[in-house]
Amino acid sequence: MKAAFFVEHGEPEVMRYGDVPDPVAGPGQVLVDVHAASVNGADWKVRAGKYAPITDVPYIPGRDFSGVVSALGDGVKEFAIGDAVFGVCDVGQEAAYAEKIAIRSAIVARKPKNLSHTECAALGLIGLTALCSVEDTLQLKAGETILIQGGAGGVASFAIQVSKHIGARVITTASAANHDYVRSLGADQIIDYQAQDFTKAVSGCDAVFDTVGGDVGMRSFTVLRPGGRAAFIASGNAAPASPRRDVVALRPKVGRDRAHLERIAALVTSGAVRVPEITLYALSQAAAAHAVSEGRHLRGKLVFKVR
Repeated sequence: MKAAFFVEHGEPEVMRYGDVPDPVAGPGQVLVDVHAASVNGADWKVRAGKYAPITDVPYIPGRDFSGVVSALGDGVKEFAIGDAVFGVCDVGQEAAYAEKIAIRSAIVARKPKNLSHTECAALGLIGLTALCSVEDTLQLKAGETILIQGGAGGVASFAIQVSKHIGARVITTASAANHDYVRSLGADQIIDYQAQDFTKAVSGCDAVFDTVGGDVGMRSFTVLRPGGRAAFIASGNAAPASPRRDVVALRPKVGRDRAHLERIAALVTSGAVRVPEITLYALSQAAAAHAVSEGRHLRGKLVFKVR
């Protein structure tokens, strides 16, 4: 099969496109012919060696996908060959930048008929992350106010809509060029982070969801009310230590399960959440897609159209 992969860590140019061995569905797995796979912020960090060094090469990145079941491993009863599905790889597993992927059937869900493979690939990991962060970790409630950092990004754009669906007031940060976009997602107040200091524009928030990290994440503590809570997904494997004793810092646990994927599908098919803006690439353009992702100023999602 064809795949995008790397054999050494480095800049985006280390990404290659070529033939690799086909995967085989093991017990409890399905083999999926991938139609679309998305690019996530973690992908370029894996390629650049920001995490543990990769020694098993060629290494195929990619964490979420949409496609059609082409083979069943032993014990799989809930799917049939030809079923359209989407999913997010287990923690520690990647390999979605390819024409085929073998994955545990328990963490795959049926693709909604009214959504394309491209749309479902764009929704998998961002939807899972947003739901685990806003609903499960922050436990946001109707009437509360949340500040979402980096509103135009994939996870944040989903989180804005979920927060509005819950009934919260949503404040977000975005560049001036993305104000109309995040407003269309439901943001009640938008702060131009290039022209305003959000710590002076916002105070008394019940919750913060930070998708940016670094100094932005640390300064986010200042806008919380006493008893507020903040969730961080861009500050490493643990939440940063809170400089305040009267607020809580949380690192969402983004598990993989079919229930969350089905909730993503339900939110989108009901109209509560819309698919993010999508920029398409071919698998052979993985280096270009990584360069854009690494720049961290993209809007919506980057998706590989595989078939």
